[in-house]
Amino acid sequence: MNYLRRRLSDSSFVANLPNGYMMDLQRPTPPGSSTSSPASPATERRQPPSTLGQGSGPGSGSGSGSGSTSSPGSFLSSFSSVVKSAQMAQNVAAAAHAKSAAMAAEGAQTGSSQPPKPVVRKPKVLLVVDDQHTDWAKYFRGKKLNGEYEIRVEQAEFSEINLASNVNSGCTVDAQVNKGGTKAVRSFKPDFVLIRQHAYSMIPGEDFRNLVIGLHFGGVPSINSLYSIYNFCSKPWVFSQMIKLYHSLGPEKFPLNEQAFYPNHTQMVTSPSFPVVVKMGHAHAGMGKIKIENQQDFQDIISVVALAGTYATTEPYVQSKYDIRIQKIGSNYKAYMRTSISGNWKANTGSAMLEQIAMTDRYRQWVDSCAEMFGGLDICAVKAVHGKDGNDYIIEVMDSSMPLIGEHVEEDKQLIAELVLNKMAQVLLGVSTPQPSSVKTTQPRRGGHRSASASPSQSAHGSPQRARSATTSPSQAFQPGPIPASSGPGAQKQSPQLNKSQSLTNTFTETLRGNVTEDEAKAETIRSLRQSFASLFSD
Repeated sequence: MNYLRRRLSDSSFVANLPNGYMMDLQRPTPPGSSTSSPASPATERRQPPSTLGQGSGPGSGSGSGSGSTSSPGSFLSSFSSVVKSAQMAQNVAAAAHAKSAAMAAEGAQTGSSQPPKPVVRKPKVLLVVDDQHTDWAKYFRGKKLNGEYEIRVEQAEFSEINLASNVNSGCTVDAQVNKGGTKAVRSFKPDFVLIRQHAYSMIPGEDFRNLVIGLHFGGVPSINSLYSIYNFCSKPWVFSQMIKLYHSLGPEKFPLNEQAFYPNHTQMVTSPSFPVVVKMGHAHAGMGKIKIENQQDFQDIISVVALAGTYATTEPYVQSKYDIRIQKIGSNYKAYMRTSISGNWKANTGSAMLEQIAMTDRYRQWVDSCAEMFGGLDICAVKAVHGKDGNDYIIEVMDSSMPLIGEHVEEDKQLIAELVLNKMAQVLLGVSTPQPSSVKTTQPRRGGHRSASASPSQSAHGSPQRARSATTSPSQAFQPGPIPASSGPGAQKQSPQLNKSQSLTNTFTETLRGNVTEDEAKAETIRSLRQSFASLFSD
């Protein structure tokens, strides 16, 4: 009996039974019948109801309560429940299978109309090599590449970086970061690099050319290119590229200052002319530059070069009125003028007055020509000297490590950030951003209104370079209060004093509009006093 119970409780056995087999066991028991009766169903049908009632009465209670007579009924009832449970489980399984098939078919039909689930993409890592004075992370916060990839900025100085590069795995950087006054080492694989520091200096312990080689070995793209950054680790090497531009464009379009190169001190016998400026090795930011007045001082500096054990260059000293700097960040151009107030022959040493001037086609040609060096420079600047003889002399080109100056420093940092985003999208994702239809030039922001024509006396007394610039976009010197439409005797009387002011403001293209208000007149008066003060020291 126990064997039959186990066998019939197996759902697979019951499911394999023929249809309709033992269906009579599933019929419900009539309300008046007794499952404990030992009689067969045929005998029960032949007996009258009274007999059945008597058989089930108290007289037969002892017979129905025995275990021998009750076991067949309990067995049949349990067998019926097993069959019902098996069929119910089979029906539930069939219903679940049909429901899943229907949902799959519905999903296949409506799959194209439903939006796909957002894919979590790994952020792109940007390594910025710069000091801690500028937090570059805030300029990339909230910005994404092609609207998909976030930017994770890792900023460190060259002295805080160590790396290892492999052909297959690329470049892995270990950088020291300062968190709460404690330094921790963070390892990451950069996808792009922005270098805002000099990779090489004559100061001991500041030769990081090996890191530039490691980044280039790992195939990490950058702004500017790592190839150009490595080439900029030698000033005479860069100057040799400027010599090529000098010969191709000519001295009129590219007025390069003369320079002589000596690989060591043994060749420094004499200088062709005095005074002369001696630059030892790879010097920048005014360091390693000495002004020599005569042959005796020149012999003294030779011994210093011998102790330094490096190469040296000499160039004629130019008595300058002011320095000129033209910078290019992508397609944005700015021009600045720096006038020394302290009287130092280095305009970047001591007190100096910095002022933004207008861009000219001549300046734009200088910086565009230099931007083609070493396969192209995304960020660069050209430094020149405007001498008292009225001529310009180009002396240096700077790369992406150039310092940002002037009142548009924040704007320049945002321009660099946008340039990096566009370059990353182009190199990493193959998405080319649309280029602007015309170049952008940030003009000086000044108060008051200006005239678009210069008086004859100002052009006559101006320097030759200013006269050439005036033919492109001339301007008139600033005067406090309303400016008369025509030049009168008073204007001619003031013009000799305003020649310096004209050179400071260079050239402008804005036209005269209406009368000057009182506030604007005060601003122009203050500006005129500043320009006159600067002219006293520069002359």
